[in-house]
Amino acid sequence: MTQSSAAGPLLEHLFRRQAGRMVAHFTRLLGPAHLNLAEDAVQEAMLRALQSWPYQGVPENAAAWLFRAAHNVAIDAIRRNRVLGEKTERIVAELSRSATALPEDPDVEEQLRDDELRMIVMCCHPALSRDASVALSLKTVGGFSVREIARAFLADEAAIAQRLVRAKRQIRDGRLTFEMPRGVELKDRLASVLDVLYFMFNEGYAAYEGEDLIRQDLCMEALRLGCLVAASSISTPRVDALVALMALQAARLPARVDEVGDLVQLESQDRSRWDQQLIGLGFHHFDRSMVGDDVSEYHVQAAIAATHARAVDSQSVDWLAILRLYDQLLAINASPVVALNRAVAVAKVHGPAEALAAIELLDSNPKLGDYHLLLAVRGHLLLEVGRSGEAAACFRAALECPCSEPERRFLRRKLEVCGPGLPATPQRY
Repeated sequence: MTQSSAAGPLLEHLFRRQAGRMVAHFTRLLGPAHLNLAEDAVQEAMLRALQSWPYQGVPENAAAWLFRAAHNVAIDAIRRNRVLGEKTERIVAELSRSATALPEDPDVEEQLRDDELRMIVMCCHPALSRDASVALSLKTVGGFSVREIARAFLADEAAIAQRLVRAKRQIRDGRLTFEMPRGVELKDRLASVLDVLYFMFNEGYAAYEGEDLIRQDLCMEALRLGCLVAASSISTPRVDALVALMALQAARLPARVDEVGDLVQLESQDRSRWDQQLIGLGFHHFDRSMVGDDVSEYHVQAAIAATHARAVDSQSVDWLAILRLYDQLLAINASPVVALNRAVAVAKVHGPAEALAAIELLDSNPKLGDYHLLLAVRGHLLLEVGRSGEAAACFRAALECPCSEPERRFLRRKLEVCGPGLPATPQRY
């Protein structure tokens, strides 16, 4: 052992990196009905490390130490509680054998990746709701604590804990297996996996409410899991399209907020801060997604992100191409949010007046009743055509809607640009 005062940060890093794969590993060995036991074994191993490493030093192979410790905890619990009945001795023997393996061994590494993949697919079983699938994926595969999940989704910790309890009960009572589905069932399950990852990434990329505009840990975990699926035998071009989209969007994260955490619009971002490695990863998967005839929503969104990434500066963006892509996206998904994003492209190509006409069609949509971005976009367009009083009313109305604190500060700055002597009360449009 080597003495170290960095045991805490190292353990946190290892927990993020190793917890999910160890939980998945034990779930395969013990069976999904004993997911709680798998999690408890990993948690106890982490706790023992936290208690001993600051005083005894960090082991040279910290990951292997945790791997063995978790196996020992699981073996002790199984023998003490006899929860596996007649299977106890067989599983104890298997745990004892695997405890001697090194997690970095190529064969073990491959098995751990396969276990993680099966875990995320199981978490996205159709018997579970999307909210349950997201929470369970973050907890079991991502190594997120209940507190972190609650913070990510601005939910009460008790509510998240109950959601996880219900999901595990459904897994146990429904006798869900760790086996990879086949055929149509696999196709449907994979679509659910992508839906969960897309939701997870978006929640991190643009927080709905709260102090932080972005939660990079959520974005990067969604991207990591996407890459895991893309590298597996169940991958499809649609998987690569989603990974491309997430990588290209994540590349902008360093430039999306300034040093005080305020929002920086895309056209004002310092592109030298964009992560070139993630851009390269995005284009790699974008090229892979072009195989076959499938054109999904993820393909088109990735193409839009790629068009932005190719431009050397904001003046070089091919907005006509982006507008055409939004037309294609709208044909696939006639979402009001897609229509709103398309209006921004319309403004760039045909001017703000035409864009204002385009978003008038969205006024009666109940899904956008308290959507701050609709009001913010309208206010921006009204400012561009010189109708500052009406723009100010839009920004005031947007400030009454749920949004993150950085977005709220941005709206206040836009309101100041509108000038003095403007309506004191918001008007709905």
